[in-house]
Amino acid sequence: MKIGYARVSTKDQVLDLQIDALKKEGCMLIFKETASGAKADRPELHKLMSHLRKDDVVVVYKLDRLGRSLKHLLEIVAELEMKNVGLKSINDAIDTNTPQGRLFFNISASFAEFERDLIRERTKSGLEAARARGRKGGRRQGMTKEAEQKSILAETYYKEGKMGVNQIAKEIGVSKMTLYKYLRHRDVKISNYNKTE
Repeated sequence: MKIGYARVSTKDQVLDLQIDALKKEGCMLIFKETASGAKADRPELHKLMSHLRKDDVVVVYKLDRLGRSLKHLLEIVAELEMKNVGLKSINDAIDTNTPQGRLFFNISASFAEFERDLIRERTKSGLEAARARGRKGGRRQGMTKEAEQKSILAETYYKEGKMGVNQIAKEIGVSKMTLYKYLRHRDVKISNYNKTE
């Protein structure tokens, strides 16, 4: 039995195009969902997965309608395989019931895994090279002593109100953006009047 799954991300979008294509493909039952692709909780997808029987075929308009990510899609396909259920994507020309479809899907999954491994390896190598040069990865620590002193000066000048922000920035040798950062660091409320000076 061919069972369709159609999904749109928001209520403003319509399912008509997907449903027409799924019906044309011969789907006797179609599960319809309105949920963001990133959302983990998809009740209609859960219903579909629990409804499936051996030799059924899940049909989608496009693969991105089914999985939140490649990893999630591969998990779904693995679950379908365990249930002896096929997967067909109309627009992606993938049908896991055919040898070519299974081969294409497995090659795509292998390339995705290979790409993740390369990214991990490059990140690891980059961090090791940085450490060898005496640099540490991750976020920078808090302000330097010089920056802390400048932020105290900025707060003092600003609260005195004798200078505008351009003058204060010039006086302590920083940009206006850095000056605002210093003031925020010291929890100084910035007035609209002074901000435009």
